[in-house]
Amino acid sequence: MIDIALFQPDIPQNAGAILRLGACFGATVHIIHPAGFVLSDRNLKRAGMDYVELAALREHDDFAAFEMWRREAGRRLVALTTHGRESLPDFAFTADDILLLGRESAGLPSDVRGRVDRLLRLPIRPATRSLNVANAASIALFEALRQTGGLPSST
Repeated sequence: MIDIALFQPDIPQNAGAILRLGACFGATVHIIHPAGFVLSDRNLKRAGMDYVELAALREHDDFAAFEMWRREAGRRLVALTTHGRESLPDFAFTADDILLLGRESAGLPSDVRGRVDRLLRLPIRPATRSLNVANAASIALFEALRQTGGLPSST
């Protein structure tokens, strides 16, 4: 199953929305600390609503701990970044990929970008900089699940 990893998220409302996304599509959400808020934040719960309790959440103390877990699991790390070399629609996902998204305030640092397997960008209009992290996660997760046959049945 496709997972979502949030690198040091800043905004609890976005993390809550992504937890809700994970709950709806069956994707585990990984929080890579330090986060800019505590996970009991009321804004996180407001954005995630009652879906936060349905979400699969895994916390990692830092990027090194996440990387150790990921490498032991043998999973590919695919980052969404404005520094991406490949366009999302042109990329072929595998069913065990992990989508990595950076901090809302700073994105992914260059040392983290250097450790991922692939760097993807969302095709948006040139006059715009980036999408909200929760919106980007939604687009990428849906496309990854569509490609790999992982979308939930509608029945």
